[in-house]
Amino acid sequence: MSEKTKFDTSLSSSRQWIVVAAILATGMVGGALILRPATKPSQAQAQQAGHTESHAHGDGEHHGESPAPEKAHQDADQHQDGEHHEGEAKKPAQAVSPKTEEAGHGDKEEEGHVKLSPVQAKAAGIVVVQADAASIRKEMVLSGEIRFDEDRTAHVVPRVPGVVASVHAQLGERVAKGQLLAVVQSAAVSDQRSELQTAQKRLSLARTTYDRERKLWEERISAEQDYQQARASLQEAEIAVANASQKLASIGAGAGGGGAGGFSRYELRAPLAGVVVEKHLTVGESVAENTASFTISDMSSVWAEMNVSAPQLPFVRVGSPVTVRATAFDSSAEGRVAYVGALIGEQTRTAPARVALANPQGVWRPGLFVDVKVLAEESQVPIAVDAKAIQQPDGKESVVFVPTDDGYKAQVVQVGRSDGRLVEIKSGLKAGQAYVRDGSFMLKAEMGKASAEHAH
Repeated sequence: MSEKTKFDTSLSSSRQWIVVAAILATGMVGGALILRPATKPSQAQAQQAGHTESHAHGDGEHHGESPAPEKAHQDADQHQDGEHHEGEAKKPAQAVSPKTEEAGHGDKEEEGHVKLSPVQAKAAGIVVVQADAASIRKEMVLSGEIRFDEDRTAHVVPRVPGVVASVHAQLGERVAKGQLLAVVQSAAVSDQRSELQTAQKRLSLARTTYDRERKLWEERISAEQDYQQARASLQEAEIAVANASQKLASIGAGAGGGGAGGFSRYELRAPLAGVVVEKHLTVGESVAENTASFTISDMSSVWAEMNVSAPQLPFVRVGSPVTVRATAFDSSAEGRVAYVGALIGEQTRTAPARVALANPQGVWRPGLFVDVKVLAEESQVPIAVDAKAIQQPDGKESVVFVPTDDGYKAQVVQVGRSDGRLVEIKSGLKAGQAYVRDGSFMLKAEMGKASAEHAH
């Protein structure tokens, strides 16, 4: 065999291997396209297939200036003579054209935006309301204590010395005005009643004498001097009776004389209707005229007393509305400041103040500690939102979540005055604009999770 024949045979063998490699590469690309019909191959995959074909050429030629797939692939039915059919090679390149965006990477969410459907928002408890004008109230909380209404409280004392004969009212009992509380046997009362009785008898005698002398003088039988003397005696007897009666009335005792105890019986009666809150009498006990026997208070009204420091005095005025809340249990009542002291105590450096509270159910008991919330001032603001709506995701700027077409967006706002319930908005929201009142904390948490995922 000649050298020329050997060369032709070797060249034909090399071309056959190139054709086989090209067919295998084209088959691999076609299989990938069949298995993934819905997704275009990425640019990296197309480049890898192009490089595979490029390495499959045995003649060492470099085909094309770019590793793009449309220039790298060859026709599967390449001819023996090594011709390059460009028209046929472009078809598979168009089929594997890469997607311009990176595979698997969705649209980047806007920062501060949380996507939620209406169903998800309802499940999360999100409530949207409108920002509107409101009244911002500045309030102060003072510590106080419930006390008896001194205008409706009576401290009952015997006003005469004696010994307790019987007790008719018990501690905690509700009594009516004039009801019998206790009976005291008193010698002083007996003496005063005896004095009254003596004066009454003298008055009777003096009146009889006066009537006789007046008749005799009119008949010209006796002298006028006797008539004038009888009239003077009658007037003196009348004065003595009135004096003795007033003495008994001043101690709350009547003429007496009948029943058990006679002249010495002295009755203690309730000066007003109320509850017996204190009782210090027992049968057989000796009492003085100033012994504290009973304390009766009308509990339908009580006082809430508090101490006001000097800086707080300008805001606590008579007539200011207040809210009194018990510290021991859940109960509150509305009232007004009834009194503010004119002097500041030397030791406490505070002024006393009190609030009159209606107490029809007897809930407010003397000695109970309370918090008194005083309305110091009230101002109207054009835009205000609920305090729960204000969030600070970064710990600095205040934001309010506002609804969008597909969720909610954190909107930076500048806040002003607040009373703990409402917050003034100086900028960032318009009057009537919708905002998230309930559920803003959940949106803040979701926004924080989204920021953390983007950071990673």
